[in-house]
Amino acid sequence: MPTDLPTERAVRKPGTMELDPAGEGIALDETPRLIASNKVEGTAVYDGTGRHLGSVHNFMVDKVSGQVAYAVLAFGGFLGLGENRHPLPWRALRYSTELGGYVVDIDPGALAGAPSHGPGEDSFADPDYQKQLEDYYGSRFQAA
Repeated sequence: MPTDLPTERAVRKPGTMELDPAGEGIALDETPRLIASNKVEGTAVYDGTGRHLGSVHNFMVDKVSGQVAYAVLAFGGFLGLGENRHPLPWRALRYSTELGGYVVDIDPGALAGAPSHGPGEDSFADPDYQKQLEDYYGSRFQAA
């Protein structure tokens, strides 16, 4: 991780949504480098051409390493009906300040064919589900 970023500081009580008193206009659950999980959930996700695919429903964190493993994309449907959840390897997403959301270089057709689950389903409880994800995405989104 780069070391030339500003030092994080606590300037308000946890749980409040005060703005940064330094005047940068950043809510204090977000800094130039860090963002709270509740602000990631609901963030738009786009394909490489800027077409809206869905939004981040939640993300899955590896309990041992503490690293985010998957962003679960809410994809398809209308007003929550017919919506599917598609886990994407976290390393596949990059944040675009121009779009104000995450970009993933995957064709919507390939995404539609990826392992998914519906609202209320706990597919990650199935030990084979993560293997299905790894088999589907293969080396497509290997860490650089």
